Amino acid sequence: MPLRHSSSSRHPWPAAVEDPLVLLRLVVTGLLVLVTVVALVLSITGVAPRAWLVMVGVWAVYGLVHGFTDIILEPLTGFLAFGVSSIGVERIGTGFSEVETLEAQGHLQAAADAYRDRATRAGDRIPATVRRAALLAGPLGNPEQAVAELDALRRVARPLAPADDILVGLALADLQEHRLDSPGRAMAELRRLLDQYPQSHHARRMRATLAVLRERHFGDPVTPEPGA
Repeated sequence: MPLRHSSSSRHPWPAAVEDPLVLLRLVVTGLLVLVTVVALVLSITGVAPRAWLVMVGVWAVYGLVHGFTDIILEPLTGFLAFGVSSIGVERIGTGFSEVETLEAQGHLQAAADAYRDRATRAGDRIPATVRRAALLAGPLGNPEQAVAELDALRRVARPLAPADDILVGLALADLQEHRLDSPGRAMAELRRLLDQYPQSHHARRMRATLAVLRERHFGDPVTPEPGA
């Protein structure tokens, strides 16, 4: 009958292998035991009667080192390890990668629900709601709900920061133009954004879009506005 080797037989001291501080203490303890035996032999045989003083001093040093590793070094390394791992978790947890995976797999309603849940977090409220609106208006075929949620977001989160206001406004203008066939409302939203944020880096694109909408729906010639 073949013998079964337990994990302990394969790894006689797993804790020492996994924890370098344990390994260090084992090595130091072994050396001190050896020094103690030698000192006792020298002291008892009379070869070196004061050898026991060396033994006492060595064990005193060991006590200091052991206390330093247990009280200071070990907690410090544990704290640093926890901090590094927490930073890694925090970095991985940010963004919308998990929800984007749901979208890529075709779980569109689940992704929309996930964006709605993420929108309950203050820092994710704006981008999560805009992303959810894009899903609702596009593949889920509910642009009215998308516009309603964006309008509600602008009312509830007032006043929006300029960058957030532009993000929501552009999303609304796009929905009005391409999903609800309401170019007038899209143009009004673009006009509001241009009047309020004329120096935005989106201004050139907004002016160009506004000019195209005027020409396409109202026959106005496409002429660049000042600053376009």
